[in-house]
Amino acid sequence: MANKAYQKVYTQLESITKATVSLNAGAVGNDELATVAGRLSQVVKCKGNAVTLQVFAGTEGIPTDARVSFLGAPPTLKVSDALSGRFFNAYGKPIDGGPEIEGEEREIGGPSVNPYKRRQPSELIPTGIAGIDLNNTLVSGQKIPFFADPDQPYNKVMADVALRADVDKIILGGMGLSNDDYLFFRHEFEAAGALDKIVSFVNTTENPPVERLLIPDMALCAAEYFAVDKNEKVLVLLTDMTLYADALSIVSNRMDQIPSKDSMPGSLYSDLAKIYEKAVQLPSGGSITIIAVTTLNDGDITHAIPDNTGYITEGQLFLRADSDSGKVIVDPFRSLSRLKQLVQGKKTREDHSQVMNAGVRLYADAKNAKTKLENGFDLSDYDLRCLDYAKEYATRLLSIDVNIKIDEMLDTAWELFAKYFSPAETGIKQSMIDKYWRGN
Repeated sequence: MANKAYQKVYTQLESITKATVSLNAGAVGNDELATVAGRLSQVVKCKGNAVTLQVFAGTEGIPTDARVSFLGAPPTLKVSDALSGRFFNAYGKPIDGGPEIEGEEREIGGPSVNPYKRRQPSELIPTGIAGIDLNNTLVSGQKIPFFADPDQPYNKVMADVALRADVDKIILGGMGLSNDDYLFFRHEFEAAGALDKIVSFVNTTENPPVERLLIPDMALCAAEYFAVDKNEKVLVLLTDMTLYADALSIVSNRMDQIPSKDSMPGSLYSDLAKIYEKAVQLPSGGSITIIAVTTLNDGDITHAIPDNTGYITEGQLFLRADSDSGKVIVDPFRSLSRLKQLVQGKKTREDHSQVMNAGVRLYADAKNAKTKLENGFDLSDYDLRCLDYAKEYATRLLSIDVNIKIDEMLDTAWELFAKYFSPAETGIKQSMIDKYWRGN
């Protein structure tokens, strides 16, 4: 931060909105921090000497002659190995009762890694959840969101993924978490004895919503330290990106910017891309993989937030309640990992792709059988077997509470195939049938 003796101080505001103040000020940089009447603020717009500041805690009670002090630098995070096992707020300050972090001060929100220095992702990240590992396998350096209705247990899934993933560090960026959610994550990580590999940045519902805008950049600044400087495999978990986008909307609307689709700012795509493009596989072996939660409004994936997210990311994992099994599952029809072919059959068993395709196709046949049943048509013997298979497939493989290794997932699928179908009905290559069919 700039020396206090050289801080630029002003006492005349030109205008005040619910979230921002504007004034004339010279030599001020984009994203620079300031205080307005003692409240932390950040430059969000500069045009000549006309400067607009976003006041994180809101502007209520701020007079037009408020003291504005520019701090001479954008937000920073002190990085060191001491970040591990700690919980911080949106400003990188400890909220766990521990000491301040000593380390190198780095600006947050910097550029992503030069494409020339990137390597094609090729490392498998197992999660123990078959709906992911079997059907939508994750690859290090990938960026992928969970799409989920607000009533789905997505934070539990995120915690499970964090604790099961074979990575060196997990960075949690929590935006708009309820106090219960924050305590849930903290308890889960402590109970599993995994705090030494987890760093958490948290904004709760008790904090100003605009502070959420700092959380992803704080989390990714820490991630880059461990991935780039330490050559570690880092998994970044961001929840909930819908609340992040809502905070963007709050600021843009209060700055009287003309909203785009669904009241979102016109910059939404670039704002989201700036975060997701930090995912990278580095030649040195370090990597940043980003899994984010995007909650849906009434299941609407055409809303601007999931719509833009889908263009930026490499697939999506779709959570839904399955009425037949009573489980929350990773929906095989609406989920997609665009990079799974980089590891399936290469870092996993040779039968992986064949088993995945057969399992989903038979599940689709069950869906067709269910439609026939609902419309009063007679069901064939094959239809009835598909329905029985689908219930067990959802319970034993698609459910988010499954926790098994990939080879066990494949063996379970072969067991289900043999229980309900003939080899020919699966459509799997004969060479694979000969080697893996569980009825042999």
